[in-house]
Amino acid sequence: MSGKIRNWLAGIVDSAMAGASVRFMDAWAVVERGYRRPLAWCSQRLGFTFYPLLALVMVGALAWDWQHGRSLDDAEDAVFDRVISWRPIEPLPSGRTVVVEIDDCSIEHYRARGEGGWPWSRERHADLIDALDRAGVSAVGIDVLFADPSRDDPGGDALLEATADAGGGRFIFAATRLHPDFDHAAGLHAGEVPGAFRLDPGATMPGPGVAMIQPFGTAMARHSGLVNIRRASDGVLRDVRLYEVAGGWAMPSLALRLARAGGADARVAVAARDGNLRINWRGRSRLPYASAADLIEGSPVCGKALPSLEGALAVVGHTAAGINDAKPTPVDMAMPGVEILAEAVEALSTGSWIRMPPGWLKYALATLLVLLSCFVFWRGEPHRDVDPVFVALNLALLAIAFAGLTLFGWFIDIFASLGYGALCFGLCRGYAAVQRGRATGNVDYLPAYDPATDPWLLLARLRFEPDPGLPRRLARRRWREYRRILRKLVHSSSHIVMIEGVIERKHWMQAILDDLVLLTWKGAAEAGVREQAGRDLDALHAALNATSERLDGSGRIMVCTATARIDDGSGNDPHARRLRLRALLGQDLDQLEHWPLAAGNPLLPPIDGSKENQPCATPSAP
Repeated sequence: MSGKIRNWLAGIVDSAMAGASVRFMDAWAVVERGYRRPLAWCSQRLGFTFYPLLALVMVGALAWDWQHGRSLDDAEDAVFDRVISWRPIEPLPSGRTVVVEIDDCSIEHYRARGEGGWPWSRERHADLIDALDRAGVSAVGIDVLFADPSRDDPGGDALLEATADAGGGRFIFAATRLHPDFDHAAGLHAGEVPGAFRLDPGATMPGPGVAMIQPFGTAMARHSGLVNIRRASDGVLRDVRLYEVAGGWAMPSLALRLARAGGADARVAVAARDGNLRINWRGRSRLPYASAADLIEGSPVCGKALPSLEGALAVVGHTAAGINDAKPTPVDMAMPGVEILAEAVEALSTGSWIRMPPGWLKYALATLLVLLSCFVFWRGEPHRDVDPVFVALNLALLAIAFAGLTLFGWFIDIFASLGYGALCFGLCRGYAAVQRGRATGNVDYLPAYDPATDPWLLLARLRFEPDPGLPRRLARRRWREYRRILRKLVHSSSHIVMIEGVIERKHWMQAILDDLVLLTWKGAAEAGVREQAGRDLDALHAALNATSERLDGSGRIMVCTATARIDDGSGNDPHARRLRLRALLGQDLDQLEHWPLAAGNPLLPPIDGSKENQPCATPSAP
């Protein structure tokens, strides 16, 4: 392809892209104005009242949620799952809690010997407990429910019951609490449940009836604990229930009784006050495992090295795939139930559970963030200053949350609160953008200037002059307050339009050009424009002296104004109007004569009666 043809094709593509871009931007501008101008109309009527109203609505929503669904708790659970899996360090097992698994290998070993598969005989369970006892374990929890006597093996039942009786409370068996709907026909009472303790000092014996399935033997039932679980609304198991409550009585879980049997009374008493134990879940450093067949046979039948069992707390349960006792947790969507119980025992015996602050804390933090965001924007703080503060605050709170969970075992739920605070901040930020867009004259927010309708323009240039004796830091603070109050006045006014962006904050020439603040007023008559500008400048002076950061005594605002008729009525000549506006801007920017902003700001009439481009004068002191 020749260069001439290539250039011709490139020209066609460039022309098509340019035309499409213009058409799209014009069409998109119509869309933006369709919602931005109504928003600007609303902002002019609400003004800065929007921010306290928003705070009232969002705090009210938090109060309603606290009394009803508590959706922040659901958000907390989802965030907890991410944080627990993302943390760089997780706690190592103490080695004191061991999972004794009835795994596929153990079941297959006895099936291959012709001694039957699952379920095992009661005698084999008794042999396993005896093997653990001889290995020197401190206590054993059996996560297998022996609800009924065996019709085929009464001798095995008797052996298992004798083992439970001989253990003297060191062997804890599984029991389960039925739904309260069955309590009316129960013969067992809450105060009579093995290991039950009073939550309410006024709870009386024997307490209400409770429906439970206990082990069939007397000794086994006396040394039993509940293995009920409660999943969250999303189906994930994050907390292990330490006890079930009925009539002011707490009926303990197997994990709680096993930990107490291992001597963890002091730590367990503290954890048991709220009833839910948040496990310090670990995905990379699992608890030590031992195969049941290896222990019963006394040899490595399944080829696994036995962990140290001396003084250990052993939790026995099945992990074989066909038995299906897996539950979803934050670190494993199919964690064996026996490992979950073992994790609870590990947490209770070592004091390593996740501490959770009171539920109201996240609501208090969310309320604080909402009030802080609304207050900052209500004050009229510039978004360029607010944004980095908001980001820094979020990063600091995130760092605290990760450090607390990783190093100290405290999960401080700031994430849901930060999300709610970010929603409020975004609403404030969006409303402030609407205010700023109208105040700076963006035609997406207000109609374009029409010189034929409002031929007169008045421009005022403002410059802050600190007192010579004012310390530099204090002078900077006064200058910032002046800009904040000026911005709030302009954003609240329906008359003033600020010409902003001549010099940006932190610009490399800011020290020289930071006094370029131009305000404009428009109107059909010169007198009306001057009157409105005078009222607004008077209001600015009053606002600058209404706080403890008073202008008077620390500096002054030097004002210079110029007025011109942009449309002289001779026709619609855009070139002539542009020349008049350029002359007006140049005069206002170059004018040296000015006066200090005061309680009354007389704007002088034209000097020579031409009503165009008159210089600013310095009136006598008011």
